[in-house]
Amino acid sequence: MTSSSAAGQIEIREITPANRAEIEALAVTPAQESFVASVTDSLVEAASTPDARPWYRAVYGGETPVGFVMISDNIPMGRPEYVGPYFLWRLLIDARYQRRGYGRATLDRIVAYVRTRPQAERLLTSHVPGDDGPLGFYLNYGFVPTGDVVDGEPILELALLTER
Repeated sequence: MTSSSAAGQIEIREITPANRAEIEALAVTPAQESFVASVTDSLVEAASTPDARPWYRAVYGGETPVGFVMISDNIPMGRPEYVGPYFLWRLLIDARYQRRGYGRATLDRIVAYVRTRPQAERLLTSHVPGDDGPLGFYLNYGFVPTGDVVDGEPILELALLTER
């Protein structure tokens, strides 16, 4: 499946009591677990850090849950403890659905959403360095290193003022 066909098939949906268990069951491969937190851990982190303005959603391919995404959504200026105001905090595509374009399609949707938000000039993210980590995926998408490192994770930036 190409990125464009996955993009046409994905939906970003709210996580509700009705779908929460199936979203929390999504997981990456064991080799990828050091690069991305689980959905359950991400939801706990979101609940414990409301000042980071977490905005999280399930990613569906048709009626099948395939992933999870979480951003910091418009953190107020003057909050140096957070990287933002728009930060891609988590992107998890279940191991069964990787390499089918769902990650890129999800980022396409997130970038489109963030572009609708106030003062959205850039989307930041970070990555855990390591072999088979997500750095290549982000660079291929268009993120560039900022040179900053927070908590041992290099920060990447995607300019939003230009069309992709």
